[in-house]
Amino acid sequence: MSGHSKWSTIKHKKAAVDAARGVTFQKFSREIIVAAKMGGADPAGNFRLRTAIDRAKAAGLPNDNIKRAIEKGAGGGGADNVEELTYEGYGAGGTAIFIEAMTDNRNRTAGDIRSSFSKFGGNLGETGCVGWMFKQVGAIEFDKETTDFDKLFEAAIEANAQDVLDEDEIYKVITSVEDFQSCVEALEQNGFKGTSAELTRIAENTVEVTDEKIATNILRLMSKLEEHDDVQNVYSNFDISDELMEKIDV
Repeated sequence: MSGHSKWSTIKHKKAAVDAARGVTFQKFSREIIVAAKMGGADPAGNFRLRTAIDRAKAAGLPNDNIKRAIEKGAGGGGADNVEELTYEGYGAGGTAIFIEAMTDNRNRTAGDIRSSFSKFGGNLGETGCVGWMFKQVGAIEFDKETTDFDKLFEAAIEANAQDVLDEDEIYKVITSVEDFQSCVEALEQNGFKGTSAELTRIAENTVEVTDEKIATNILRLMSKLEEHDDVQNVYSNFDISDELMEKIDV
């Protein structure tokens, strides 16, 4: 699973760079707009909005942008035409890829995603072709430098978490979707404020990739998809060694 951990690190670094250039601002704004429309403008009573705001702030989205997005969503106008969609397909080497998107033009988005798959040796599939491979969970991340693992582990288990992972630069608490909000709040009450909290997906099985060309196509496809304005999240089940990851320029 080292490849997944490494890709997660790459994503965080890319997100920081992209946010500085304003590339990802639209994605975070769109999530805030939809969350505010669905659950109201008060983060205290709208957990999805609260987590969306936290993620946006962590990525550097200015407070004025966040405020405008909330107002658009609460007013209804900013989210009327936005649909939440998923796309599924196969990358090079038969790796499964699952995409979550928000779009106001499904034809444009589907065309762009299909083109990206084709460019990097994959193909866009039918709904359901790989979705069953990815389990939706809650993930709460904590900075290693400021967090005591043993205390976090104890508090997380008491809060009904499923697991606590020790990754490169973070500790990650995994929860069920149903227990996600209560676990976040319980950990905060115990003094553990995460650097990130979100619903994500974990591959139930993995495909080991050892060929450099195939690995390059997979990672470049992942990167291309995540750069698309309408794409919120991309998941895959590849397993690429750290050694091979280091050789690839994405």
